Amino acid sequence: MSKNHVYGSIMAGLNEAVDDAKSERPILKRHKVTVEPVRVFEADEVKKIRNSTGMSQKIFASYMGVSDKTVEAWEAGTNHPSGAASRLLSMMEMDKELIRKFPFVSDAREQQRA
Repeated sequence: MSKNHVYGSIMAGLNEAVDDAKSERPILKRHKVTVEPVRVFEADEVKKIRNSTGMSQKIFASYMGVSDKTVEAWEAGTNHPSGAASRLLSMMEMDKELIRKFPFVSDAREQQRA
């Protein structure tokens, strides 16, 4: 894709947006989206979710992409998960099969059996 084509495509989109903004009636489709706020997880909730996965703190930390100390701090109530970690915890709560659907961490025992 050439630079001129990309530039032209961007300019066409911007011109459509300007035309829409200037018109008395909307020209472009609009979609209203509501994003649920990031939940604050308490220490006991983090531990409950981790226990439901059957993972140790070390394996859970690897799955979450954080350090062992971070999971320890979450479960001690020293720190709270934020951002992406909270979203992932929410997803784990909603879908008990999530860690099986997305096995980012594999069990060494399973690899030995294979």
